[in-house]
Amino acid sequence: MDELNDYCAPGTRVKVEMIAVTPLVSLKVITFLPREENQNPAVVFVPGWISLMWGWKRVLREMTKDFTIYYVETREKITSDIRGDVQYDVETIGRDLAAIVRHFNLEENKYVLFGSSLGATAILDSCRFLHKTPLGLIVIGPNAVFRIPAWGLLIIRIFPPVLYFIIKPVVKWYLKTFRLDVESDHKQYEKYCRALDTADPRKLKKAALALASYRIWDLLGNIEIPTLIIGASKDYLHEPDNLKKMVTMMPRATYLDMETNTQTHSEEMVNKMRAFVASLEKA
Repeated sequence: MDELNDYCAPGTRVKVEMIAVTPLVSLKVITFLPREENQNPAVVFVPGWISLMWGWKRVLREMTKDFTIYYVETREKITSDIRGDVQYDVETIGRDLAAIVRHFNLEENKYVLFGSSLGATAILDSCRFLHKTPLGLIVIGPNAVFRIPAWGLLIIRIFPPVLYFIIKPVVKWYLKTFRLDVESDHKQYEKYCRALDTADPRKLKKAALALASYRIWDLLGNIEIPTLIIGASKDYLHEPDNLKKMVTMMPRATYLDMETNTQTHSEEMVNKMRAFVASLEKA
């Protein structure tokens, strides 16, 4: 628990628990309670695919100053407790988030859903399953699709998880060479390498195969919740053009460009979040 104190503002109370979202799946949820009680909406925080909390340290330190946070580690992460054969597709992860909202009995318009990458996509997908509507959605680089090249899918299917150590350097090379602007934002590459080094190969394989065919387009027109989509024009992995297209398809969405992935994981982003939440509370 002591190491978690480095991820939050001074005086924050921290609680770690495993929450059963289905009879076969329990997720690790870390609750951060700010030093002083306030009327701010709670934040359900959903990081990206195999994303580590380490990459969100700056954000959490700032956000925990004035928000209660439920930091949810989704089922593809190494911390999930899986008992049996389960699914790792976006819809299933979205249903998990709806179960988390029910578990903590979050009230109508008294919480926001915040996430990035796969977590952001799952948030958008979860809207059809929520029993209580959030005040708003704040999503960083949601994936409209998950682009895994055909040769990559072939490798994933053929190689057993025990040989992940052979595949991992290939994935890192592919990201560095074709999907990331390493010169503009080398920290993003370092962050993904660290996440790949600690991933659960069995869960990662199942998730990759499940995500490869996903498309979000048909769901967007039905999301009536105010949404802030945060992109980064130099983060090619999360396809800025797709993010802008998503905004045009959603009734109440706005777009904010923060240029790099590192900036979307900064204190400045939290200030943008605060401004967005304040605008919703005044509406």
